[in-house]
Amino acid sequence: MRVFVTGATGFVGSAVVSDLLAAGHQVLGLVRSDDGAARLAATGAEPVRGDIYDVESVCAGALRADGIIHTAFDHDFSKFKANCETDRKLILALGQALAGSGKPLVITTGTGAGIRAEGRAITEEDACSVTSEIVPRVASEEAAAEVQKLGVTVGTMRLPPSVHGVGDHGFVPMLIAMARAKGSAAYVGEGANVWPGVHRLDAGRAYRLALEALAEGRAPSGQRFHAVAESGVPFRDIAAVIARRLNLPLVSLTTEAAAAHFGWFAHFAAMNNLSSSEKTRALLGWDPTGPGLIEDIDQPAYFAG
Repeated sequence: MRVFVTGATGFVGSAVVSDLLAAGHQVLGLVRSDDGAARLAATGAEPVRGDIYDVESVCAGALRADGIIHTAFDHDFSKFKANCETDRKLILALGQALAGSGKPLVITTGTGAGIRAEGRAITEEDACSVTSEIVPRVASEEAAAEVQKLGVTVGTMRLPPSVHGVGDHGFVPMLIAMARAKGSAAYVGEGANVWPGVHRLDAGRAYRLALEALAEGRAPSGQRFHAVAESGVPFRDIAAVIARRLNLPLVSLTTEAAAAHFGWFAHFAAMNNLSSSEKTRALLGWDPTGPGLIEDIDQPAYFAG
């Protein structure tokens, strides 16, 4: 299969590209720069110039492929709502371009994006319980639902708060930077709230397996997938590794104090996001083999900055 990947040189997207190539697929990858094109070409994939703000360039790449994996997203949290709307616009444009083609599309969102499950783990069967007016990231799942109405075979890959591994620039590095700046590693209350996690290479394989399952009819259009290797790691355990590695105090904060310490990140620091991937594993035969979150972040590479 010839697969078009957006975000092809990104932390997750590059793992997707690597897994696709290893499985014998051809890959077209969206890149924004000459450097990105050179790096992608060196892997054996074909660069396609464009970016997520140039919808026509993305759709042109998609039409050259047999299947599409959309991992690109602007992670500038200072304009988060606008970035979520950009993702909605792009997914809808892809849907319109792919309508009637039979080509499968896998989009990306998160296990923490507006999904509620009281007293149990979130599953693939759980739809978002609020709209994008409340949680902006829900826009991507709303767009996927609209695309499905056009007859496009679409799947949603939900990523956990921590996709970890060498080169991580997500939430854990943010926590490390905050601890350095504040002089302590912190958690909220008892720190018993949990984050699911997955190693980036396991996530990359999940995307490939999901696309293949959609293309072969083994997964229905509209299927949600959870790239979750660990269902819930206590936030206090994450903070404890950071405190020990940086030789800083480990402190418990009240909700009010956490707002001052974490700023805009306070919501994520307190998030309790127990998530299951039981159906994804059964449906795709996905068996994550990478290191766990605590093992992976407890190494010098995460603290070299």
